[in-house]
Amino acid sequence: MTAKQKMSRRNFIRSSVVMGGAWMVAGSIPVESIAGEVRPEIAKSESSAGVSKVYMLKDITPQNMIRLYDALGRKAKGKVAVKLSTGEPGGHNFLQPALIKDLVKKVNGTIVECNTAYGGGRADTASHLKAAADHGFTAIAKVDIMDADGEVALPVQGGKHLKEDLVGSHYLDYDFTVVLSHFKGHAMGGFGGALKNISIGIASSAGKAWIHTAGKTKTDLWNNLPEQDHFLESMAEAAKAVTTHCGENILYISVMNRLSVDCDCDSNPEEPKMADIGMLASLDPVALDKACVDLVYASPDPGRVHLIERMESRHGIHIVEHAEALGMGSQRYDLVSLDDK
Repeated sequence: MTAKQKMSRRNFIRSSVVMGGAWMVAGSIPVESIAGEVRPEIAKSESSAGVSKVYMLKDITPQNMIRLYDALGRKAKGKVAVKLSTGEPGGHNFLQPALIKDLVKKVNGTIVECNTAYGGGRADTASHLKAAADHGFTAIAKVDIMDADGEVALPVQGGKHLKEDLVGSHYLDYDFTVVLSHFKGHAMGGFGGALKNISIGIASSAGKAWIHTAGKTKTDLWNNLPEQDHFLESMAEAAKAVTTHCGENILYISVMNRLSVDCDCDSNPEEPKMADIGMLASLDPVALDKACVDLVYASPDPGRVHLIERMESRHGIHIVEHAEALGMGSQRYDLVSLDDK
């Protein structure tokens, strides 16, 4: 990466696509809430039948991660990919190995990642594996950098920008995907959750550039950035390719801790300004991301304003809207607390 490209990325991270903070999350709830409680307007976002289930536990522990997995009622089978972010060197907000270890072992999973498209400490396989080792992931499971041997194309059904999604070639070796996401802010997407994790996260290095440029180039990312909504739509479309490929052989768990405005791909993320919220799980990535967004708005923590500004200034909710339009899931959900069960 050239010095110009590094500067372009830093400038983008600090100020890209700021739209005056005027975007309001469609269907979001008022920010007033009762600490420690699941509010009725969160717990049932629609009264009609057939809405998606999102399960929640407030305490962020290895045992509760397994409880959430069991609550979903979908058993990981065959060769299991556990998709998470191994975290950029210098960062520290990624999901810690001690938190995920028991679940990874329970499903006999392999931790999977793909190389980055922006340089940094995970841009090639050797560096990426070193980062994974330094962060403790290789000590708990095998780590597979899925684009180490190239990429394959998955078709996108109904995409406006992408007709194919380029994923690491090793991804086709797996029978089931467990998606472990750290919900937090993101400099380009507004927030990162389950949808980002299966789109940019499973995309190869070239596939990441393909998504970021809304299908314009696989190489020259920073000189081809599209309109913000087109980028968000492209993320949703790449995620659609993955969910179509997996069918029912995928599930999603998101952890709402270390709620920085910056992504785990940032080597120097801003410290969180709000307290942890809990852990959520669903078979519907649209409902899961929407529930996480709603819980940020509902938090009694005044520090939530920083994450809300990051999400709104990037129109982050649009990835959820477009994913729903693509038929990936629903923004309507029932939030089921397991704390008293």
